[in-house]
Amino acid sequence: MTVNIVTPDGKVYDHHANMVIVKTTSGEMGLMANHEPVVAPLEIGEVRVRRVDNPGHEDSIAVNGGFMEMSNNVVSVVADSAERARDINLSRAEAARQRAEKRIEEAKTTQDTDELQRAQVALQRAINRINVKNGN
Repeated sequence: MTVNIVTPDGKVYDHHANMVIVKTTSGEMGLMANHEPVVAPLEIGEVRVRRVDNPGHEDSIAVNGGFMEMSNNVVSVVADSAERARDINLSRAEAARQRAEKRIEEAKTTQDTDELQRAQVALQRAINRINVKNGN
């Protein structure tokens, strides 16, 4: 099957795979060739792809929301943003985590619930990128 991951900035990933594992809003879902058609909303999380051309290796992609569709042996992921593990700058991700944690503390102090929610999402995204880069 073919796996495509696209964002508003363009294609992030395009390979043939034996299996794809995504984090949907209702839990993890594993997809293999000839899976029945399905559409599912995605959480902030890791997409893992077991490629045909490299048995025993898994590509990891940090995905920040969106949805996936499986149809006719094509898995399409449309995400707000996505980044392959090899392309993640760990120091930038760590800095983003620290900024988000600071924003959370400030929002709690000022009781700004909207800013608190935005900062919590930013923290989730940063932690996701860190975990994907570190292979967690």
